[in-house]
Amino acid sequence: MNASAALLSIEGLTIDLPEKADRRHAVENLNLSLNRNEILCVVGESGSGKSLMSRAILGLFPSRHVKPSAGKIIFKGEDLLAASAARLRDLRGNRISMIFQEPMTALNPVMKIGAQIEEALATHLQIEGKTRHTRVAEMLAAVNLPDPEKIMQSYPHQLSGGQRQRAMIAMALMLEPDILIADEPTTALDVTTQAQILKLIRQIQKKNGMGVLFVTHDFGVVAEIADRVAVMQSGLIVEQGAAEEVLERPKAQYTRSLLESVPSLIPGPKIDFAAKQVMIAAKGLSKTYKSGGSFFASSGRQVNAVNSVDFEIRHGETLGIVGESGSGKSTLARCITRLVDSDDGSILINGVDIAKLKQDQLRPVRRRMQMVFQDPFGSLNPRRTVGQLISEGPIVHGIPDDQAWQRTYELLELVGLERKAANRYPHEFSGGQRQRIGLARALALQPEILVADEPVSALDVTVQSQVLNLLSDLRGKLGLTMLFITHDLRVASQVCDSIAVMLKGEIVEYGPVADVYANPRHAYTKELLAAVPGRDWSHLRDGASQLN
Repeated sequence: MNASAALLSIEGLTIDLPEKADRRHAVENLNLSLNRNEILCVVGESGSGKSLMSRAILGLFPSRHVKPSAGKIIFKGEDLLAASAARLRDLRGNRISMIFQEPMTALNPVMKIGAQIEEALATHLQIEGKTRHTRVAEMLAAVNLPDPEKIMQSYPHQLSGGQRQRAMIAMALMLEPDILIADEPTTALDVTTQAQILKLIRQIQKKNGMGVLFVTHDFGVVAEIADRVAVMQSGLIVEQGAAEEVLERPKAQYTRSLLESVPSLIPGPKIDFAAKQVMIAAKGLSKTYKSGGSFFASSGRQVNAVNSVDFEIRHGETLGIVGESGSGKSTLARCITRLVDSDDGSILINGVDIAKLKQDQLRPVRRRMQMVFQDPFGSLNPRRTVGQLISEGPIVHGIPDDQAWQRTYELLELVGLERKAANRYPHEFSGGQRQRIGLARALALQPEILVADEPVSALDVTVQSQVLNLLSDLRGKLGLTMLFITHDLRVASQVCDSIAVMLKGEIVEYGPVADVYANPRHAYTKELLAAVPGRDWSHLRDGASQLN
């Protein structure tokens, strides 16, 4: 279909950046069209301009210093770049809806979820209150949110990240718009919820002939839903075409490099750790959270976050813990590191039960076992330089300042950063670089055990590949034993030797990754593997070597 018949046409779009930015244009001379009843996926690394391009359609520029200097964005014969603020407000949500990557920044924190979604209906449609309430509840159920009535009465902070994202998706789809712009809408979602959301978007798109502009760095998602693909690099489109053509026969070297970084579902070779020393062993580990009740009444809601869990990890082995949000995998990691206290069971580190130790007895243990968090920015003190953050642990444990700082410089080089990075602050780095800093800080005390909680879930595919390769190298060089928490079964296949599948606080399947993937026994494991986006794509089945 030619551009003149397109539902949306972007013609020669150029968006300028402030003078001191790393390049002159965020987007340069970009030409792109979106047709009715089509899903167009725009892919590229962070900083490629894909999100800014999508936000420009609705005039959502991050500041007055970032603005379009050339081009047109044509929607039904109207140039949106020339539209008034009032006209754009009328189009937003009504004819063109957007799902944002971070729902907490897009949802009003002092309004209940139901009221926020009903507000959109009341603004654009003349529907009485009772009918609005019913329609909102139906849409929340359609995006697989449990107990829609309770969700409607909740504030954003009372929901999990995945629940907030589903509420945002429900809000965007309520008015059945002509165009849906989805900016990384499934990045924070579990694999089964992601599969349900992708299916829902495809169903509504086909039902209403909607055009979907889907911004993502997940090529599994692209393989699952895309009709066409556009690849962006440094503000330019380097390749676009039918999804099958781009995924199977990429022409641009940049596209090939992205595809080669995508982890496949093929596990690495099996390694026998039976003769190795047991570094971590959990036996009957349990943790229950309680909420509700009162001073006079002890009754309330109880959640068995971890329920009688047993596992062991031997020297040099990486055990992956996989499962959906709420399965208990992060609570398990925090119990193992004693960031929270378990209610029952034992945690043996080299044969010593640390579950029984008091906090002042844990210092030697913490030196040997460190944690890498999912959100490095949230775990790095923004008021301290990177060098101070990395050297702090060794100094606290009695290592002289000059030795601690020498170790800091060595670690920065080990994780692929320059020594001068020690003088900069966390906000001056990209997400991938901050994750490397988090790794360097965790390694500063020369631990034997590393607990990594979703360390690559928010990273671009190439940065994710770099961090995973770095972890593999460090594991070999330093002899690390790892507990690796993830909801991405593709990542688990590349990193882990053994895998434990958690469901409602219990391990329902446990064994070598190759065995579990080849012959899953539990219905839940089969469900997780079946929900991997793009699972039928040849790259995930056969690996990057199959690229033509």
